[in-house]
Amino acid sequence: CSLLIGAESSSPSPADAPVAGELRCQCLQTEAALIHPKHIAHVELIPKGHHCEVQEVIATMKNGKKVCLDPTAPWVKLIVTKIMNRYLNAPLDQPAPTDPIIPMNRK
Repeated sequence: CSLLIGAESSSPSPADAPVAGELRCQCLQTEAALIHPKHIAHVELIPKGHHCEVQEVIATMKNGKKVCLDPTAPWVKLIVTKIMNRYLNAPLDQPAPTDPIIPMNRK
């Protein structure tokens, strides 16, 4: 009986499964090359924090593929600025704009 208690299973258990809101960066590599906006379905902004030291910009393409964008690329900075201006200037008593650009952690 003590061998079973001390033995570890080789198959992953639910405790080993990734948890939503995991504390690590989602982007291991980023793309700095310009991607035409017509190919992008929506964009997520994830601010830097204790989970990751850099801001993350994740674009979901119209084909469903997710691409991490380089937040230091000039064209990505422009997108981030437009998103932030649009959402920070939106009245709180009205719904957020319904465009495909989605900032994360909007309060």
